[in-house]
Amino acid sequence: MGNFKEDIARTRAFVFDVDGVMTDGGIMPIEGGRDFIRKYNAKDGYAIAYAIRRGYKVCVITGGHGDLLRSRLERLGVTKMYLNCMDKIAALNEFFAEYGIDAADTIYMGDDIPDLECMQMVGIPVCPADACSEVVEASRYVSEFDGGRGAVRDIVEQTLRAQGQWAKDRTGVLGVQSK
Repeated sequence: MGNFKEDIARTRAFVFDVDGVMTDGGIMPIEGGRDFIRKYNAKDGYAIAYAIRRGYKVCVITGGHGDLLRSRLERLGVTKMYLNCMDKIAALNEFFAEYGIDAADTIYMGDDIPDLECMQMVGIPVCPADACSEVVEASRYVSEFDGGRGAVRDIVEQTLRAQGQWAKDRTGVLGVQSK
């Protein structure tokens, strides 16, 4: 483990939790509790989609579930997701094995106790500003932004800037070039 900026310059993969990271943690049950409405930050979503287009591997590992969540992630281009996941370590190990990714070159962003083991496995554990104290202590970087309010964009943008990969084009989330 070296300098944080040097380490993020080696990043090849991002792994994110959802509730409390990609959202502010608020959920509203619908359809008898089988699905939930979550509020996402558009800039976080753009950063994820952009990183995927630039060739980074992005994985989502969450205890959250629902068709609306799956649809959101698919729309961003996330192809590796573990929803309703109760064994985040097994999911993370499967992700590493499937793509031949070195844990040392991976950023994991979590916000609560279920994320701690995964955060300890990767080279670059990070969290939103409003993560629980145990996660803050385990993190190499704490975003100035809360979950669902730009924390994901913050770490993705910093990483891609460190590698000279940020703002290479003006393509939108759906791959459409802006004018």
